[in-house]
Amino acid sequence: MNDTSSPQFLNTSALNLVALPAFDDNYIWMLHNTKQALVVDPGDAEVVLEALKRLSLRLETVLVTHHHIDHTGGVDVLRDTTGATVFGPLTETMPEPIRRLEGGDKVQAMGLTFDVIDVPGHTSGHIAFYADDVDGAPLLFCGDTLFSGGCGRLFEGTPAQMLDSLTKLVALPGHTRVCCTHEYTLSNLKFARAVEPNNAALIQYQEQCVALREVKHPTLPSTIAKELQINPFLRSDQAEVVLAAQQLDPTAADAVAVFTAIRQWKNNF
Repeated sequence: MNDTSSPQFLNTSALNLVALPAFDDNYIWMLHNTKQALVVDPGDAEVVLEALKRLSLRLETVLVTHHHIDHTGGVDVLRDTTGATVFGPLTETMPEPIRRLEGGDKVQAMGLTFDVIDVPGHTSGHIAFYADDVDGAPLLFCGDTLFSGGCGRLFEGTPAQMLDSLTKLVALPGHTRVCCTHEYTLSNLKFARAVEPNNAALIQYQEQCVALREVKHPTLPSTIAKELQINPFLRSDQAEVVLAAQQLDPTAADAVAVFTAIRQWKNNF
C-alpha cells in the first residue's frame, strides 16, 4: 500500500483544505480557517486530534457520508472531546447524537453552505456534501461513492442506483474538486487502462499520479472534468467501454448493463 503518512495541505487562501492520512489508505478531509475546522468521515479520532492540536484549531463540525466504521470510528471521541456538531445520513446507523440529513437539505459550516446529495449504491443511505464556492471553486465531499478513476463497491445498493448517483455528481461543474476518502487512484487507473487502453487522457493522468505517489503526495482532490475523461464508470456511453463490457456480457448495450459488467470486472480485477 502506498505511504500516506504525511498530511497534505492544499491552500485555498481564506480556507485550507487538508488531507489527513488514516489507516492504510483513508483520507480524513479537514477544512479550516486557522481558527475553526470541520472534518469529514473521521474514522480515526487521534489523527484529527493531533492535527487540531498542531494547528491550534477548534473543531466545530463533523460531516459523515455513510456508516462504515473507517468513516465513523472517531466520531464519538471527537464529539465528546470538542463539542463539535455531527451531521450524517438520515437512514443509516450512526453514532448518536447526530443531526440527520437527506438529499435537498443544507448544512451551514465554516461560513459555507453545503448541499446534501443522496448517493445510494455503496451503502443504501450514502450522502455527499457539495459547496458551490469555496474560495473560488466548488468542493465535493463524496465519501466512497466516486473515486478518482473508480467508484465504490456496491455493498448495499444496485448498479442502477450507483449509476444514478454518479450521474448526479458528474452533473456538477467541471472544476468541482472531488475529495474522495481513499487513496485508491493508482489501482483504479490500472483497471481503467485495461478497459480503455487507448485513452490518451488516461495514460497522461496515470503518469501524473504515479509521479505524485512517488513523492508521497495525494492524487486527490481530482475534478469532475478529469473524471469524465478517465473514469470508466462515468463513460458507459463510450465505444471502447461498451466493447470492453461486452467481452464479459455480450448483451450489455444500455448504460446500466455496461456499468454492471464493468463493476463486476473491477470486483475481480
